[in-house]
Order: sequence, then C-alpha cells, then structure tokens
Amino acid sequence: MIDLDTLLDRRHTADALTAAGFPITASTLATKATRGGGPPYTLFGRRPLYKWADALSWAQSRLSPPAATSSEHHARETA
Repeated sequence: MIDLDTLLDRRHTADALTAAGFPITASTLATKATRGGGPPYTLFGRRPLYKWADALSWAQSRLSPPAATSSEHHARETA
C-alpha cells in the first residue's frame, strides 16, 4: 500500500497504477504529459513526479460506469 502523498517518478507511477489494476506504461504517461490528458505532475529539476493520490484519482476517473453486458457499454459510447 502506497501512502497517498508519496511522490513517484514516471516508471514507478506506471508500475503502481498497473499493480492497482490500471495497466499503463511509463511511455504512455510521457506521451500524455506532452499531449495532455494524463495525471497531474510536478517537476523536480527536469524529472516529473506524480503524487500517488492524483495518479490514482486520474486512473479511477477514466473507468466507465458498471454494466451488465457489453451492449450497455456500446449504447453509452454511441449515445
């Protein structure tokens, strides 16, 4: 269990998110840091650091609502 205030570098953030059930790579986080849409981060010199609470909240916000069938998800996507 990681303390929510812990700062993690990009690789450790990706590893922790993956271990928490949100598969993502460090390179995807890097792309999202450039293009937008990723979790917030701060810089320590040139090194990006992610607060665990922010990264976990970001990943959880990307989850779809629960559905009983795949057609429910499809209906939400096309609505």
